[in-house]
Amino acid sequence: MIDKIRINNFTAFDTLDISFSSGVNIFIGENATGKTHILKAVYSSCQITKSKKGFAHKINDVFYPAGKQIGRLVKRTKGSTSGWIELKRTLKSGQEATLRLSLTNHNTSPDQAKVTGSTKLWMEEPFEAVFIPVKDMMANAPGFRSMFALRNLHFEEVYLDIIDHAFLPSIKGPIEKDRASILEILQKAMEGKVIEKKEEFFLKNKQGELEFTLLAEGYRKLGLLWLLIQNGSLLNGSVLLWDEPETNLNPKLLETVVKILMELHRLGVQIFITTHDYILLKEFDLATKPGDNIKYHALYRRKDNNEVAYSAADNFQDLSPNAIDDTFGSLVNRQIQKEMGGLGK
Repeated sequence: MIDKIRINNFTAFDTLDISFSSGVNIFIGENATGKTHILKAVYSSCQITKSKKGFAHKINDVFYPAGKQIGRLVKRTKGSTSGWIELKRTLKSGQEATLRLSLTNHNTSPDQAKVTGSTKLWMEEPFEAVFIPVKDMMANAPGFRSMFALRNLHFEEVYLDIIDHAFLPSIKGPIEKDRASILEILQKAMEGKVIEKKEEFFLKNKQGELEFTLLAEGYRKLGLLWLLIQNGSLLNGSVLLWDEPETNLNPKLLETVVKILMELHRLGVQIFITTHDYILLKEFDLATKPGDNIKYHALYRRKDNNEVAYSAADNFQDLSPNAIDDTFGSLVNRQIQKEMGGLGK
């Protein structure tokens, strides 16, 4: 489990200190407050436990600064400056491990940055981490991996990683009852199952096999989630990071998505999501049961210096400031004003 992240002069952040829930972590905030950056940093620290890639190299490939110059990840300011990012996790043994990346704005290569902390202990217990980006890649999967290996494509590495996860074969043995029930929920929502032929994905149902290039993007997202659960990428002890799951998804399906995410949490998956959607937040609020571990994180810019600040709450109603709730309230007020203005005519 990832317990905490601390940041100093990294990307959008001046200073930041966030403690995570072992269950579901939901990040809200206006654009350019760094929500996705937090997910990418957490994902990079998790993914290297399996790939054994250097932390500095993974951060660089996931964020993909211009020219792949890692020093550009330092918060922009005049003159020479430095920054760092640190993560903490708890191992099954109960031991705590830390991982810190320190860099300056003059570093051009990941090899020039410094990685410190209990790095050996951090890598001791590998675990799966899955990052689902906003942009769907399922329809673009055929040939993407081989092209990525041969050419310098301007894609963050999360896109390659998610396709690799989608192509993983199923783990041996029968599917546990809880996981099977989640797959059934998805199959009902999609009205079918996902199959793969020659690196191309299809939704198979009673009508036949519909290729993903012809499938609505919202259904592709559900299909990807089905694959990740079916092939064992999301099991107890794994981490799921999903950037704006509501994108291109019919609002009616948000209840299904939230239900699945909460069930994954109850199976022992740690979850991080970002959202701009009021309905998604309310669905989480409605789906939470006693004993669930859910935490709401708000990122916002301070009025006095425009720096990114942070607040958190265990309940959606207690989160302040809440850009989504505030905007929804403003919309309701404007509707009332419009109706009252009409009555006065």
